[in-house]
Amino acid sequence: MRLSQVVRSGPGQYICEAGALNFLDEKLRLFKNPVIITGEKSYEAFLNHYRGELRLPIYHYDGTASNEDMARLAAAIKGADCVVGIGGGRLLDTAKGTAALLHIDYIMIPTVLGTCAAYTPLSAVYHPDHTFKAVEYYERAAYLCLMDLHLLVESPKSYFMGGIGDTLAKWYEAEAITRHVDDNDLSAMVHVGLKTAKLTQEILLNDTKEAIASLERQEVTPAFARVAEAVVAVAGTVGGFAGEYGRMAGAHAIHNGMSLVPETHESAHGVKVAYGVLVQLMASGDEAEVKKLIPFFDENNFPRRLESFGVSKNLPEAAAEIAEFAASEQETFHLAVPHITKEAILQAMKRVENLGRVEVLQ
Repeated sequence: MRLSQVVRSGPGQYICEAGALNFLDEKLRLFKNPVIITGEKSYEAFLNHYRGELRLPIYHYDGTASNEDMARLAAAIKGADCVVGIGGGRLLDTAKGTAALLHIDYIMIPTVLGTCAAYTPLSAVYHPDHTFKAVEYYERAAYLCLMDLHLLVESPKSYFMGGIGDTLAKWYEAEAITRHVDDNDLSAMVHVGLKTAKLTQEILLNDTKEAIASLERQEVTPAFARVAEAVVAVAGTVGGFAGEYGRMAGAHAIHNGMSLVPETHESAHGVKVAYGVLVQLMASGDEAEVKKLIPFFDENNFPRRLESFGVSKNLPEAAAEIAEFAASEQETFHLAVPHITKEAILQAMKRVENLGRVEVLQ
């Protein structure tokens, strides 16, 4: 059985609170030769809040999250018995992959709120040239996921926005996939994953505005804590329990199509995925749900038109290119809407773009 089909409940231990780094020394006592893998900015953010006494060997990744860099690091730290990954998604994915090569434990300390990488036993792996390669699943889950809210509330807003957008898609993509399956054919654990996905949506719709304001004030509030946990831990459990029923679908296919349009490259992954949620919903006949989400998008400054991503002069051509890619056989839009076509996606994009204004995509 593939690991992607096995229920993965999460790290062995999970701590999320203000000042959580105070527990790191205690948790590392089990290990004799732990090492840190990190990046320069990530480690600086960590040191601003770490008050422990440990001075561990430090190794830096090259920014690629590639198999090649994981192999380099594994050779360098041979003899270590635990990897402490400190950083964002690619860094944490590198630390996981390095630990897997050595068959040792790993601890995840996120410094930004962009992904659920700190919680999940898998890595998005890239080629050395930064192009996407594959998703790799690991036998071991994290020994510990340690989220210090004092550190995270000082993290960049752009990552937080991306994390919120990517997490918003959890429910809409999982619901779209499973609406084509009889409930009686789904296991109890898949239902747990679906309920978890629904919880992420409810937290985000209720708390995002206050959570973003809290981050802007660098103040840890209950709303900030809930959204931070939704982005990392709650989102991480969706695929862990639901497996292939909690995977990427139409929203991520739109994101992948947008990667062909250079003007969109400056926007965070999750912000583009959030736009993809609207397109997926429109393509699946859920226009009423799109209209319910519009206030959330506007209130929290999430782009909902291509021109907000910098696409203007070549708007019709860019939309057609995105739609064609998203509808292709190798993409995941068909998991949300079986037998989807380029024309249907393009029509859905037009309807999203034109909500509340004169039509621009003729």
